[in-house]
Amino acid sequence: MSIVDLLFGNANKKYIQKLEPTIKKINFLEDDYKKLSDEELKNKTIIFKERLSKGETLDDILPEAFASVREVSRRNLDKRHYDVQLIGGICLHQGKIVEMRTGEGKTLVATSPLYLNALEGKGCHLVTVNDYLSRRDAVWMGQIYYALGLSTACVNHDQSFIYDPTFITENQEEKDKTRDELGGFKVVQDYLRPCSRKEAYSADITYGTNNEFGFDYLKDNMVYNVVDKTQREFNFAIVDEVDSILIDEARTPLIISAPDNESSNWYSDFAKLTPQLQEGDYEVDEKVKSVILTEKGIEKIENILGLGNIYNEKGIKYVHHLEQALKAEILFKKDKDYIVKDNEIIIVDQFTGRLMPGRRWSGGLHQAVEAKEGVKIQSESLTLASVTFQNYFRLYKKLGGMTGTAETSAEEFDKVYHIDVVVIPTNKTTIRKDLPDRVYKNEDGKFNAIAEEIKIRHNSGQPILVGTTSIDKNERLSMLLQRQGIPHKVLNAKNHEEEGAIIAQAGRLGAVTIATNMAGRGVDILLGGNPSIEDERKKVMDNGGLYVVGTERHEARRIDNQLRGRSGRQGDPGSTQFYVSLDDDVIEFLEVIG
Repeated sequence: MSIVDLLFGNANKKYIQKLEPTIKKINFLEDDYKKLSDEELKNKTIIFKERLSKGETLDDILPEAFASVREVSRRNLDKRHYDVQLIGGICLHQGKIVEMRTGEGKTLVATSPLYLNALEGKGCHLVTVNDYLSRRDAVWMGQIYYALGLSTACVNHDQSFIYDPTFITENQEEKDKTRDELGGFKVVQDYLRPCSRKEAYSADITYGTNNEFGFDYLKDNMVYNVVDKTQREFNFAIVDEVDSILIDEARTPLIISAPDNESSNWYSDFAKLTPQLQEGDYEVDEKVKSVILTEKGIEKIENILGLGNIYNEKGIKYVHHLEQALKAEILFKKDKDYIVKDNEIIIVDQFTGRLMPGRRWSGGLHQAVEAKEGVKIQSESLTLASVTFQNYFRLYKKLGGMTGTAETSAEEFDKVYHIDVVVIPTNKTTIRKDLPDRVYKNEDGKFNAIAEEIKIRHNSGQPILVGTTSIDKNERLSMLLQRQGIPHKVLNAKNHEEEGAIIAQAGRLGAVTIATNMAGRGVDILLGGNPSIEDERKKVMDNGGLYVVGTERHEARRIDNQLRGRSGRQGDPGSTQFYVSLDDDVIEFLEVIG
């Protein structure tokens, strides 16, 4: 216990204790609300709006609004909000960041504050990490809002949708069957009617990714006529996986660009030249991701090109192209930082392991990588509009966030966004075992040990989730398991469309799933896969629950904790184990900065 806790008591605990009277009010209303008809519950929304128009505040109607959401959720989704989920919802309404462990139901937690704040008629946003989850949650949670008379929409990269239970998509019966096979995993795109971007933002509650919200903001600032804007005021937003979006990705700007008339053939020329350089010809700074030519390297380049002084004879722009080509060759690795798909370079998000189609590195770096891989080199571009997530999310009148790992970044949230972090207690006691790291001399020995451990546990029937840091290591481990005849699923940026289905089934008896560390966040892993197959769930629990393997440590402890958090949901058994070798990237990184 810290000296602060000794003097003043635990601030987090005191804050939660202050919310207990409100929770009692919500619970007191529960029996009465169970007696209401569906129509009477729906009419509550009209009553709440009238009371707000007469001067009452959102805090005044909070207990009744939360009680309404809880009852509608129980009827329509067979999910009743736990008290800790109500606490989380109140904290979000108050503009806090809540830390709730994986499996505690953050998706459901957000429904109460979103409904409450949407009653003002100014719109609310739920920001999530990918298009798939925004569609899933717009339909899944949209059932609650629809029953209460509110509209729900989602904005995706290619299309926007409105939740409409009267809208039936093609092959509906086949989709329902697929949904059942996925262990009751809720609908993905059922009942989503295509709509305009503007209609989606006009809905009471809009789900979407941080990228889509940010780019739509930039586009709105480029229109000539105000009627062409799609977004409205920035009222209230809840950011899911808030640490990933507001910290990891916050400093990377979103950029809208247009092709520049000027391009260069130097990219191809230097792509052929840089492989001739060796260690000693350049210095690498891993911390800031830069490569700088040494005197020896400059002399070698000048000899190859037949130049006396590259700076005097060719100029700084020529040297810039050379340095970008060198950076592309040395620092940016295929199947780690990017993939080659359909003759294009597509960036892999270093934090989530997901593809980022349409995004390009600036300053000629993307063209340098294109030249390196021998694909078509696209024109350089001019920046027309740009914004960072840090600046974009400051536009909201009120901002809340959810994640399984926020406490370690509480100081940064406070300094940058002036938002407090509240750690919500788990609904059930966590019994997961976090085992001490296993250390190996080199990566070969480490991967062989991982494969052997997976074989032993797989034969016992224990489900295993393996987190890797890149696509190439993901596929390397997959090859080792293939040689040993171990059936498994692989999830990385190359097949991220199947993310939800693969991760949802990672808790099946004997399942082995290899995923890039962050893939599948937002999807609950149920032991046994399907809650209706109780016998399989019992067998999995008897075998120790989900075993999570980290193939190496990340430089941010929080990301390691995110992987660990996939195991041990809602009091389930489970264990986690990290494997480390002395030639891991993070060890080399620590040596550099040390």
